[in-house]
Amino acid sequence: MAEESTSGKYYKVEVIAELFGVSVRRIQQLTQDGVISTVQTSEGRRYELVPTVQKYVKYLSDKAYGKSRSETEAKLREQKLRAEVALKESQGELHRLRTDIAAGKYISVEEVKVDYSRFFISFKKFAMGLPSRLAGRLAGFMDPVEVRQLENEMQKDAQKLLKGFVVNATIEERDASKEKDTSN
Repeated sequence: MAEESTSGKYYKVEVIAELFGVSVRRIQQLTQDGVISTVQTSEGRRYELVPTVQKYVKYLSDKAYGKSRSETEAKLREQKLRAEVALKESQGELHRLRTDIAAGKYISVEEVKVDYSRFFISFKKFAMGLPSRLAGRLAGFMDPVEVRQLENEMQKDAQKLLKGFVVNATIEERDASKEKDTSN
């Protein structure tokens, strides 16, 4: 049960638990929290009787008078306070966003899509009309066959660029929706 040494007697956790009138698990928690400690002996980790009793009595006294808390309790309290501050900040940000939305500072995604759709339809008409407008201006300065050839080349280039733009936008939109789906 006990092992003799020059500094005192060493006991297993079960004996200390019985002496204190608590469970073995409670003694393990007190050890983990740094309230009491073990020492390495030839038979394994053991509790030295006198220092263990003294530390436990001090712990109970401090707890009764509300003096010191264990380091773990202090850390947990600090973490809780940080979490509460972060929660309050995020709630404040959410409230600000809701207020801004209600005030009309933000518009819906659907409105943006409709707006961009209208813009790109107008832009496409404008871009596709440029070759013929330019051809009309060059008609008096160049051979009509060359003007028509230049107009056709510019028309094909504009169509190619617009088609590439639409294809890239569609691919990026699909990629964005896939990322959104995987993050949920």
